[in-house]
Amino acid sequence: MSVVVVGAGLAGLTAATELAARGVEVTVLEARDRVGGRTRGLEVAPGSWVDAGAAYLGDRHTELTSLLAALDLKTTPTAMTGASRFALGGGDRTREGRFPPLSAVALGDLFDALDELTRAVRPDAPWLSAGAAALDARTAADWARERLRHPDARLFFPLFLGEMMAADPADVSVLHMAFYLRSGGGVSYLNAFEGGAQEYRVAGGAHQICVRLAAALGDRVRLGEPVRAIHQDAGGVTVTTAAGSVRGRAAVVAVPPALTAAIDLRPGLLAPRAAGGPGCAVKTHLVYPAPAWREQGLSGWSVSAEGPLLSTVDDSPEDGGPGVLTGFVTGREAHRFAALDPREQRERAVAQAARLFPGLPEPIGFHATDWVHETYSRGCYAALFGPGDWTRLGPRLTAPHGRVHWAGTETSTEFFGLMEGAVRSGHRAAAEVIATWRDTHV
Repeated sequence: MSVVVVGAGLAGLTAATELAARGVEVTVLEARDRVGGRTRGLEVAPGSWVDAGAAYLGDRHTELTSLLAALDLKTTPTAMTGASRFALGGGDRTREGRFPPLSAVALGDLFDALDELTRAVRPDAPWLSAGAAALDARTAADWARERLRHPDARLFFPLFLGEMMAADPADVSVLHMAFYLRSGGGVSYLNAFEGGAQEYRVAGGAHQICVRLAAALGDRVRLGEPVRAIHQDAGGVTVTTAAGSVRGRAAVVAVPPALTAAIDLRPGLLAPRAAGGPGCAVKTHLVYPAPAWREQGLSGWSVSAEGPLLSTVDDSPEDGGPGVLTGFVTGREAHRFAALDPREQRERAVAQAARLFPGLPEPIGFHATDWVHETYSRGCYAALFGPGDWTRLGPRLTAPHGRVHWAGTETSTEFFGLMEGAVRSGHRAAAEVIATWRDTHV
């Protein structure tokens, strides 16, 4: 049997590796000139790499952890030693831990309300949750206006949603927000470093996962070949790129759902699989000779009400190399920041870092990775589902289209939007193909 896999990110390469291990002839077609999808490594100093894309994992990410072990990749704890910095109006503040200098009662009410929402959602099929239609008809911004009374809760909510989902509250439905939080392990787990979903990074960068998977597959992975068409007939599929066509019994499409609209599928889909917009994230890296903030007892973690950097974290290499302050620009701020020229981006990010962490030297490097306009990702962390998307399109998100199967973190109801979700989707898609092959003997 032969299978064509579209996309050489975590999902596609996981599926291809599993299929190859079962004796299936596999061809992987990747549009970019690199593997990795929404994982991407940046070498900020000789031998020192950081993650320009997906980066963090926790102990519940069991499939990803198993994959790292199989590839002989190690993890390193996310550094959170020291005090945090907050710029939430009324002057900058330094505070131990990560809890912001806002009303504890107001934020407690916010998180209680989010917990109540997440518990009411079915993670396996959010569109079948009680009251799903009503939850999917409103945006998270609508919900906040109706539910959050205290100004501190209203101030913090979009910052929290930007950090968790790279979303502006006006761009996602309440159902999608609740599902995303539930799928990822709940509000507390997703938001935590120690004991949570952000506890570890892959030592040397998460991009190594796909690099090593692709190396094992060898010349079965073909780069620079964006797929233009997938045509099915009684005998199989023909997948066409600018370089030619590849024939297979089945295809696994492991690209974000919105990108499938650019593929000429014949027969065509009866209805679109998703109308979600792009996740709104620009990830920046300010590189210093050393992590100077640590000398002041600071962790590198910050949260700001005004951008461009809505939050920062210390991503310095564990081996004592340069100091790396990673900044997250999310939601509507990501669109504004992405529209600036590179010089302005650097100036604004450097100035804000200097205000947050006084005494920083001039950075020796600056990098901005714009996922909002990345042609073959359409956003990051994942696609955003707006009002009506889940109830209208959710049931078709993973349903095979004849011989075409779907993978990608957006097709995983477990850890949707995370690396763990991508890996699990790859396993599911490979299992579907194998099961269909056995059942039909084609």
